[in-house]
Formats: sequence, C-alpha cells, structure tokens
Amino acid sequence: MSGPSEGPESPRTPEGGREGRSFMTLLEHLAELRRVVVSALAAVLVATAVGWFFSERLLDIVVAPMRAAGQHVYFRAPAEAFMVRLKVAFFGGLLAVLPYVLARLYGFVLPGLYRRERRVGTPLIISSALLFYGGVAFCFLVLVPQVVRIMLGFGTEMVQPLIGIGPYIGFVAQLCLAFGLVFELPLVVMLLSWAGLVRPSALLRTWRYAVIIIVLMSAVLTPGPDVVSQLVMAIPVTFLYLSSALLALLMTRRRAGRRPEDD
Repeated sequence: MSGPSEGPESPRTPEGGREGRSFMTLLEHLAELRRVVVSALAAVLVATAVGWFFSERLLDIVVAPMRAAGQHVYFRAPAEAFMVRLKVAFFGGLLAVLPYVLARLYGFVLPGLYRRERRVGTPLIISSALLFYGGVAFCFLVLVPQVVRIMLGFGTEMVQPLIGIGPYIGFVAQLCLAFGLVFELPLVVMLLSWAGLVRPSALLRTWRYAVIIIVLMSAVLTPGPDVVSQLVMAIPVTFLYLSSALLALLMTRRRAGRRPEDD
C-alpha cells in the first residue's frame, strides 16, 4: 500500500497514471482546458498574421492548377480578393501550427493516461500530423490538377469557364481537408485494434465490402461526376485500408505474444 510518504510528485508520475487526475477538481479541469484552448487559438492567430505576409505567394501556389490548365480566376466583388487572401493565410497558418495544437491537446489528457497508454502518445501525435499532411499534399499535387483539367474539359466553344476565386478556394480547401482526414484511416484502424474494438482479421475478410464503401465515399467526397477523380481517391484509400489492417494484425499478434511478460 502507498501512502503520503511517497512524495507530492507520485500522483503525476508515469506509474501513477490516472491517479493524478483524482486530485484535480472540476474547476481546475476547466481552467486547464481553457488555457489549452486559448494557447491553441493564440498560436493559430499568430500563424495567420504571419501567413498574411505570404498570402500572395500562397495564393499563387493554390491557383497554379488553374494556370496549368490555361485558365485564370477572377474576383467578382471589391472585398473578395481581400477575404480570399485572409482565408489562405488562415489555412496556411493552421497547417503550420497543427502539431503544436495536437501537442497541447495531448498534454491536457496526458495526466489521465496509464503508463502503457503514454508510450504511444508521442508516436500518435507525430503519425497523425504526418498522415494529415500527406493527405493534403497528395490531394493538392495529384488530385486537384486532374479534377481541374477534367472539369474544364466539359466546356465548349460557346461555353467558356469564368471561375471565381472564392468558389475555387473553397473547392480546393474542402477537397484537401477531406483527403487529410481520410489519410488518418490507418491510425484509426490501429487504435481501434489496439483498444480491442475491432479485429484486424475481420477487416481483412470483409475487404470487398470495404472497397464498395470506399468507392461510394469517394463518389460523395469528390466534386463532379467524373470517374477519374473518384478513382484517384478510391485507390489510395483502399491501399491505406488494407495496409492499416495488415499493420494492425501484426501489432495485435505482437501484443498478444508480449502480454504474458507485461503481466
């Protein structure tokens, strides 16, 4: 049995795990959460302010697929160009400070985790950010140029495109966000398997149904009815699903083999 003689730091030690949380009142929890939210918002605001000075160059990068297709984008209201540059600065700043925001959230829940759970915390934060960045980069570098080229190809000699910068930025942001979230699939599958909520072998056995669901999701998430953009999204997501299921299977087998030693 342990007593007060263990010292004031014992509830916060990795071995203490969730015991540290019991010494905090509800008001202390709310105060800590408020500090986390305020610091995260402050980081986003500062990054947005810094991103404003690079917004012109960032905007040129975002509209590069349109220029590659031989088209220009236009703003159709006096304040639209300003608002678009502000949005670009915000999204660029948010991407820049995303690891910091995730680290602050992880620091908030850290005292309530067991030692075994803490060991996966840092790899979880790093892999989550890398997967999200990978999805956004894949979408912008591979999918967006293809979708732009195919969508503009439906024009005729009498029907020419006149693309507004506002709708175009919204289109690119929505698509990149969807891909960033979809690329978190391996992490979600591994966490569910690690928690024992799903069985990786079952995920592998039902891969045909998973492919159908992925294709349907790709048809909903990708703009336009063209098959190319849907396949560009469905193929990597299917690969992510199968690879994450295999990794989760290896992880659960390794964990099962080490369980007697942990006990």
